[in-house]
Amino acid sequence: MNFRDKIVAWENLPSWRAALRACGKKLVVTNGCFDLLHPGHVTYLEAARNQGDVLLLGLNGDDSVRQLKGEGRPVNSEADRAVVVAALQSVDGVCIFAEKTATRFLTMAQPDIYVKGGDYTLDTVNQDERRTVEQGGGRIIIIPVVAGKSTTTLLGKIARL
Repeated sequence: MNFRDKIVAWENLPSWRAALRACGKKLVVTNGCFDLLHPGHVTYLEAARNQGDVLLLGLNGDDSVRQLKGEGRPVNSEADRAVVVAALQSVDGVCIFAEKTATRFLTMAQPDIYVKGGDYTLDTVNQDERRTVEQGGGRIIIIPVVAGKSTTTLLGKIARL
């Protein structure tokens, strides 16, 4: 499959999800900015993919990344970030969403499993997101972070060059 074919347009997400459900596939969903890809990201995505049959990555759009991370971010545009993560073997689909939180995206995606990084707990994950997943019959899995591997650390290292 051409990696560009893995990018799912927002308006096509319901039919994409319906096709998976018709095939009996267990959908794992995660989300984030994925601005500068590093070993922490790829380790996390591989672990997420191993939780089910198909991994859908919800990608924060550029405006929401600015809201979350501040001015100067993202370093890479949403289109560029989508192409890069879609090229990863562990990622089966990428959908860009505009909001700061993933609640509306999760409503559309209807995950069987929602994966979050180990910097969260069930109590600290966005509770609207949690309710959306659990009310849809899904469950949340927390995957440990890779120590010392973050975009913020990487940007700090670049700034010191």
